[in-house]
Amino acid sequence: MNNKQIRLIREDFPILKEKIYNKDLIYFDNGATTQKPRCVVEKMEEGYYHLNANIHRGVHYLSQKATEAHETARNTVAEFLHAAKREEIIFTRGTTEAINLVATTFGEAFCKDGDEVIVSVMEHHSNIVPWQMLCERKGMKLRIIPMNDNGELKLDEFQQLLNERTKIVSVTHVSNVLGTINPVAEIIKLAHFQNIPVLIDGAQAVPHIPVNVQELDADFYVFSAHKIYGPTGIGALYGKEKWLNAIPPYQGGGEMIQTVTFEKTTYNELPFKFEAGTPDYIGSTAFAEALRYVQKIGLNEIADYEHALLTYGTEKLLEIEGMRIIGTAVNKSSVISFLIGNIHPYDIGMLLDKLGIAVRTGHHCAQPLIDSLGIPGTVRASFAFYNTKEEIDVFIEALKRVVGMLQ
Repeated sequence: MNNKQIRLIREDFPILKEKIYNKDLIYFDNGATTQKPRCVVEKMEEGYYHLNANIHRGVHYLSQKATEAHETARNTVAEFLHAAKREEIIFTRGTTEAINLVATTFGEAFCKDGDEVIVSVMEHHSNIVPWQMLCERKGMKLRIIPMNDNGELKLDEFQQLLNERTKIVSVTHVSNVLGTINPVAEIIKLAHFQNIPVLIDGAQAVPHIPVNVQELDADFYVFSAHKIYGPTGIGALYGKEKWLNAIPPYQGGGEMIQTVTFEKTTYNELPFKFEAGTPDYIGSTAFAEALRYVQKIGLNEIADYEHALLTYGTEKLLEIEGMRIIGTAVNKSSVISFLIGNIHPYDIGMLLDKLGIAVRTGHHCAQPLIDSLGIPGTVRASFAFYNTKEEIDVFIEALKRVVGMLQ
């Protein structure tokens, strides 16, 4: 993407013109949430002002139009992930709920005392805690894939963890702290060799790289809309049809039923079996709009541009004395976590904020990873396609000023 394209893209994001403490906003916290283009917000406005009616079962015009928009959004998500069937897409409140759904229902159907679950050392809390809860309920054991000093998973040790007690593997596609793009296709292949299903947390992957769940052969793949320029509070679970049919419903209520009597309830077909209650049909249409926006730009083009930002930002940061970048994998996404000398990351983040620069500090909901590194946390700068090298230059100069104040 050239400078003219980036300027036009930035026009789609009004928040990028905001002033923070009388400084131009530089938003480098995209790993936490992305900003929203006008078309996404306008899609939500259109839904509430012109199409708002509860979906499914309604015979009147507005209900039918809202239903059509919601189910078209499901088609868009299925096409975006290259799912085999639209019925394999379940709308959830986001990545966290999607993982909890699988951990709860898969655990109920297939897990027992003495079984094991494998996750990696670099997981977000949302891909640790649900599995810990399952282990506590069932008397199971959580096994951990270690990593090397560069922040790359040790696949040889992962292979040794796999055994007849392993019921499921759940790993992140891209680390939200290290930026490491994990070799998930190989992880899935190794697990499948022993007939073990795999869930992939794609929250940090889908905004940055193309994803094809059929090529990966993932059993489950989850992500959130707000990480990919869509609204908050909605996301998607992809699950192979065979697994979604084999596991029980996650919640009970309207929509997920076929028939209800006081004696017995029968459940609806996919995908509605897992979508109890009124769904976020406004959010789903805006979610789909965000995916179309990204597809219009092109994920390969986005990946190339963001890699250029990552390379440029890394080179500039390494010019600062005392700089220590946390996560130096060969295959990385546009995330840079770092420490400078003995300065606490929180202090750096607070002062950068006063200069109009938004970064994230702390353990990034990956406390076991941070603890394993023996550090208090990091400063994290995470880039999106609307960021520029000029913003990185301002960031570097601000960072040098901050370091001079704190040393």
